[in-house]
Amino acid sequence: MKSSSLDRRSFVFGSAAGLGALGLAGCTTIDGMTTAEAEKVYGPLPQEKFPVPAVDVTKLDRKYYRRTVRYDSKEAPGTIIVDPGNYYVYRIEEDGMATRYGANVGRDGFRWSGDAYIGRKAEWPIWTPPAEMIKRQPEAAKYAGGMAPGLDNPLGARTLYLYQNNRYTLYTIYSTSDPETIGNGITSGCVGLLTQDMMHLYEQTPVKTKVVVLPA
Repeated sequence: MKSSSLDRRSFVFGSAAGLGALGLAGCTTIDGMTTAEAEKVYGPLPQEKFPVPAVDVTKLDRKYYRRTVRYDSKEAPGTIIVDPGNYYVYRIEEDGMATRYGANVGRDGFRWSGDAYIGRKAEWPIWTPPAEMIKRQPEAAKYAGGMAPGLDNPLGARTLYLYQNNRYTLYTIYSTSDPETIGNGITSGCVGLLTQDMMHLYEQTPVKTKVVVLPA
């Protein structure tokens, strides 16, 4: 859904940052969804504070459906791995497995890599554009005092805030209802998952969870 004054895709979060890079091994698919299964997984969420519509899965490349994959990593189960070069987010599971989600990521010039952790979590958060964004996009200035929660709010239904050294980095993992953003670089460094995927990840992710962002 789009705001009447600001296209959701035009919202870009945070500021560019250069952080230390880490590399991990690749993965192979173990199981996946059929289109019919995807329609159920990405179906409507009427019980939410702001009812979430179903995802039009015909606008989502099947490779970005949520999947369980084999993923070789030295990171502990629960760790979140962001792979911006391939537009995926992984949650490390037991026994060399991971849950993989399709994602949107930072656009060229705004991607970053390194370690962070979840400093806080929020359901239907207020969104406040960073000062850097307002300079780039003056039309966002009217939300300098905060944009109310709702379907038009760029952070969506669930948000995980990334921290380093007890400080908010201005980067988030957030939820979107727009399948056409998945598999694209559209932000200033934040990472977006479809709302249904974000809720799946959010429920399994406590504060202090480690996040590793790979180089693109």
